[in-house]
Amino acid sequence: VHLVESGGGLVQPGGSLRLSCAASRSLSGADVRDMAWYRQAPGKQRELVAGITGPTSTNYARSVKGRFTISKDDAKNTMYLQMNNLKPEDTAVYYCNVNIRFRAYWGQGTQVTVSS
Repeated sequence: VHLVESGGGLVQPGGSLRLSCAASRSLSGADVRDMAWYRQAPGKQRELVAGITGPTSTNYARSVKGRFTISKDDAKNTMYLQMNNLKPEDTAVYYCNVNIRFRAYWGQGTQVTVSS
């Protein structure tokens, strides 16, 4: 399974970005356990940002709840992360993750920089 992220970039504080994660196969199959967005800032551990389990169950890190929205489009085999009211502390490389059966798949990451 290949995952390709896009949509990162430089944005001012308070701005918005939408990240995409395009998968090489369906994300709605019964063998798909869950999927998520993670991020890793310089000098910090990778952390969970938002996740989807099943068709509609979502969860968010406390730091992004109310600002970020995770979603997926099964017809396009794509997962999204809508990020609003971005803050400098959101600066990181963002990775998408899909867990299928007992394997974890990762994208290559996309840089998000929030700075004035």
